[in-house]
Amino acid sequence: MTKLGFQLYSARNFPPLADTLTALSKAGYAEVEGYGALYARMDESQLKAMKADLDANGLTMPTGHFGLDLLEKEPEQALLIAKTLGMEAIYCPHLVADLRPTDAAGWRAFGRRLSEAGKRYKDDGYTFGWHNHDFEFKTLKDGTTAQEQILEGGPDLAWEADIAWVIRGGANPMTWIDRYGNRISAVHVKDIAPAVHNTDEDGWADVGYGTVDWKGLMAALREKTQTKHYVVEHDNPNDLERLISRSIAAFKTY
Repeated sequence: MTKLGFQLYSARNFPPLADTLTALSKAGYAEVEGYGALYARMDESQLKAMKADLDANGLTMPTGHFGLDLLEKEPEQALLIAKTLGMEAIYCPHLVADLRPTDAAGWRAFGRRLSEAGKRYKDDGYTFGWHNHDFEFKTLKDGTTAQEQILEGGPDLAWEADIAWVIRGGANPMTWIDRYGNRISAVHVKDIAPAVHNTDEDGWADVGYGTVDWKGLMAALREKTQTKHYVVEHDNPNDLERLISRSIAAFKTY
């Protein structure tokens, strides 16, 4: 079976982290993915303690999310986090609304900015790339999308494809897999609830309990990409144990 990871952001409202790691290990997950607020301000001793907790549960953290400010302004801290926790890949996960460009040229410039920020990390042997949300797939005035422009502006950027956000952005994920499969190095495995369902969870669903065709998508991803890491995520679950157990059980069937 393909190894399955879990984005720890999904568990942010269910402390303590130690309990989450234990539950993930018992359920059969092999990996976790970190995020900025979890470790951005940790010192080396705190990071080593987190690594020890991962090791004790038989888990690795091969991928992590890092905010653009940290990546650009505190590269030594970002590298300390990545090295201490044993990461292989670093992804910039988001750009807040008031900083987003409004045209193709602006997004292409942003892709160049990401690529420039990533040089330090690529030189140290890390995969470096961008993680999408939905806004990158809205059509710009010239008919292109922000995602196209980001990848064009940063031709060396990897892409951690959040498939459910692609769909929420109004795009067909198969089209993007066909076109940019060679750029996809990791994938967020998340599901979208049927319309008017799970409103208390922002319309997200446990993997296998929504509308996303994960069986078909996994076949395409395995055939057309070099994806190394598949990461379960749910942005606002109301039951963490349910999310953990149901998602891995469904994923095993794909």
